Amino acid sequence: MSEEGKVRRSISIRLIRHAESKNNQVYGEARKIFRGGTPDFDLKGWLKYVDDHRSADPGLSDVGRIQAKKLSEYLETHLVNQASRPVRFVISPMRRTIETILPTLEALNKNNDDAFCNNSNACEVMINGFYFESEGCHVREKVEPGMNASEINASLLNPVGVSNASFLGFQNGETKGWYDHGKSPETRPESEERAAKFYVWMMEYLDQQLSEEKNVHDIFDAGVTLPGEENEKCHDKLAKRSRRRRTAIFVGHGDFMSLVLKRIVAGFGHAVEKEAVPHRSAFVHFNTGITELEYFGNGRFLIMSQNHIPHLSGPDGCYITGGSLKDGWSYLMPGDGCLDSEVSVAFSDEVAPHVHEQTEALRSLYLSSKKSEKKDNASTIIVVKQGLQVIGCASLNEKTGRLSDVVVKPSARRSQVGSSLIEAVKNHAKASNIEKIVAQPDTAEGKELFAKMGFSVVDDCNFDGSYSSEIVRMECKL
Repeated sequence: MSEEGKVRRSISIRLIRHAESKNNQVYGEARKIFRGGTPDFDLKGWLKYVDDHRSADPGLSDVGRIQAKKLSEYLETHLVNQASRPVRFVISPMRRTIETILPTLEALNKNNDDAFCNNSNACEVMINGFYFESEGCHVREKVEPGMNASEINASLLNPVGVSNASFLGFQNGETKGWYDHGKSPETRPESEERAAKFYVWMMEYLDQQLSEEKNVHDIFDAGVTLPGEENEKCHDKLAKRSRRRRTAIFVGHGDFMSLVLKRIVAGFGHAVEKEAVPHRSAFVHFNTGITELEYFGNGRFLIMSQNHIPHLSGPDGCYITGGSLKDGWSYLMPGDGCLDSEVSVAFSDEVAPHVHEQTEALRSLYLSSKKSEKKDNASTIIVVKQGLQVIGCASLNEKTGRLSDVVVKPSARRSQVGSSLIEAVKNHAKASNIEKIVAQPDTAEGKELFAKMGFSVVDDCNFDGSYSSEIVRMECKL
């Protein structure tokens, strides 16, 4: 049993990015032809080439088909030996994702392993209309509806033996294309909103399985070794297991999976930055890159590995594509001009957890242990942020007007962050009817900043009554 006899039941999950699409190929060719990312970048030529060759819902490139086949060879062995039946597949409605997993579905449906396929469907397939790539289905800003359920079944799923697929999230019904509701290409805030929707749906989908009372032989505590399992190597994804586990495969897209993964990592915390400002962090996936998760219910995920591609290199060559900076991932990072500083004020017991964590880290790094003091709930915390990153903070005692623990990240000290921080302190103090602010800078740089902001030296007496030639008391009357 697990620690203290508790059973931690979980479901094994794989997030898989699609194989290289024809659009991926187009963008790669455009980067080479028009010198993308260099001072000689030909933007006009780039845009025309992409417009002339890109499609709204492309299939796989020739390399992508090889990747899909190699993924199938890896997954078939892994799933037959280690997953229970049926393996649950949740797939984006876009053609490239479905084409990526078709060889795997066909192989599993034809597999003759009795323990895997005996009197049961090998696969349970869901096409999820919420799981498409950011921006939706469009070309030259013109929206296309995408395939409907009948078209997906007839042209893609039925030929490989999938006859019982379900369809979810086709907002205008299964008889219309999955993007029939779209009026324009999806904006970034809309992608964020949809990622939140899919994240909540994903947890409910998995929670319902964990709450089943019948036929749950394949949901168990995977951290326990039973008699006969002593020689099984947990890190070997291809070897046979005496107990096969419930497994869910989510086949999607690089950017949208990154949005979902950030919510998984942050839980219900702070995963979204300001509107129109891209995230500062992202999860990169190669084409057919695999991220392995464990789900323990109630929003609890354990990330086991990320962007794993054991199937793309071998004696017959290397087929890795789509996961380098040159493949466009760096463009997710906002330029410095987008990262405007903003100031927030809160009582110390009301500070958001991620802000509290960063302010405490700043104090620990850049203030001496003597100077950093424990705050009571009457203290006000003033914070300067860029996006979700805290770059400066200070504490103001509402009763005494004492300003302490003023710290700005070294990399931000040549900007106006310090001045913005002190100005915010003064404005808050005035609004709170505090007559004067008292500070005790202990560096020449600090003294210069406070003098610039209207503080004058009172004496060289420390707050504890001692004297120092390096530390002075300064005050600002409001």
